[in-house]
Formats: sequence, structure tokens, C-alpha cells
Amino acid sequence: MEWEKDAIFKALADENRRLILDELSESNEMTLYELNARLIMKHNLSISRQGIAKHLTLLEDAGLVLSKKEGKYRVLQFNKEPLKNLLDKWLE
Repeated sequence: MEWEKDAIFKALADENRRLILDELSESNEMTLYELNARLIMKHNLSISRQGIAKHLTLLEDAGLVLSKKEGKYRVLQFNKEPLKNLLDKWLE
């Protein structure tokens, strides 16, 4: 799958989105609630779940985050393929 480079760089441009990716990369998957709790407790980031959801939309549009609904929860996963694809092209 081909991802848009500009969308990837736009998603990575914000410090909060990079923190979200850091947290998701440490876990196989987590819910939006778990992510919010980790950002508050570990990084002292005061952001609402709605604020995180807006960041997640940009990350999903770039292909960096995958999400699925499981019951009443939104389960999130880090997708490294767009970054790997981008770097592989440059490093070939």
C-alpha cells in the first residue's frame, strides 16, 4: 500500500502525536481511555479524550494508527508500515 508522504510528515510534525505514537509503539494495542491515562500519568499531558481523538484522526489518515471498535471501546494499534515504506525507499 502506498501512503502519502505529506500526510505522514504532517502527522509527525506535532509533539503530542509523536507522544501518542511512542505510547502505542510500546503496546500491542490499547484503548483510547488507556492511551489518555498513559499520556496524563507518564507525560503529564493535560489533553481531553476529544483532543486525542483529533490527533488520532490525523495519525489514522497517515496510516500510522489503526483503530477498530470492540464493543464500546476503540482499540488502537501503531502501524509502522508507512514509516518503513518511506525509509526503505530513501535507503535503497
